[in-house]
Amino acid sequence: NRYVPSLKLKCFISVSNIFSLVFNLCVSIVNIVEQKTNEIVLYYVILPCLLEPAADVVSKSLEWGRLDLEPRFVHVWHEGQNLLVNQNPAYRGRTSLSTEKLKHGDLSLSLSALKRSDNGQYRCYFPSQGKTSTVELLVGKWTCFHVCRMFLHMFTLVLKCESKGWYPEPELLWLDAEGKILSAGPTETVRGPDDLYTVSSRVTLVNMLKEQSDELNKVKTQLEHQNKDMEREHVDFDKKLQSVDKETESDKVKGYLKLKEITLEIKRQLTKRKQEHEALQQNTQTVLNKTDKVMKEMENKKKEVEKHKVEISKELKKKEKNQLEQKEET
Repeated sequence: NRYVPSLKLKCFISVSNIFSLVFNLCVSIVNIVEQKTNEIVLYYVILPCLLEPAADVVSKSLEWGRLDLEPRFVHVWHEGQNLLVNQNPAYRGRTSLSTEKLKHGDLSLSLSALKRSDNGQYRCYFPSQGKTSTVELLVGKWTCFHVCRMFLHMFTLVLKCESKGWYPEPELLWLDAEGKILSAGPTETVRGPDDLYTVSSRVTLVNMLKEQSDELNKVKTQLEHQNKDMEREHVDFDKKLQSVDKETESDKVKGYLKLKEITLEIKRQLTKRKQEHEALQQNTQTVLNKTDKVMKEMENKKKEVEKHKVEISKELKKKEKNQLEQKEET
């Protein structure tokens, strides 16, 4: 069995703090799981080893090892407990077996905090039956983003992410702060002579913010219309209540009191609906304000970048002029 991980490379973007971007890596591998501790991501793999027919082996002995290492022991289980005295130091604190799985003949080994040096052939040995199973683990290389660029053009901010040294070929995704996938351009993938992959992708953010702002404005307009409709309904019900109050002086007092009770209940429901709509409208306005603030910050940043470009251009021209003068003097 040869394990070749399939990788997913994800760019995390906090839109509310767009100029101090934080990029994290998440790798999703077949039988390889990610664990997060603050900003550190750890990965572990399950090396499979199943006993057939299945049997309870908790009280038995088994050995996971790599014959190319000294000592060869990756993890040893002996009569109901871990026996790690002779464990290879490279695997200390990174291996574990499940007692619950051992009860059902599952001898699979969990290996955490994966390293490139974990590549190799692992042997699962069950001495009481003389059975052996081998698994070859191939840990792909993953790297942090070492090229992150921002391009400002008119009112559009384009972010580009590029990462090198991947194997096997990864999938690159852009995510926002809530973990939702953003619409991005096609991923460019290049395979180098060393069989490692370089991937890059771009995402346009300002357009996305404008689309979000337009959508929120539509919602806001709908809420305003709904509020007006509810106001009209309130007026109608108030008129009906006043009419019922006058009619109670007649012989139909009981019937109209019942009608009044029903009408009051409907009015309470309308009031509740109105309050909920007002709260939703207020939340929508808050989000709109935040979106507008981010867009203004981006426009200000653009002006700063353009100003910086002009200054750099002046410096370059000045430098060229000085070089020409030096050549003429020479």
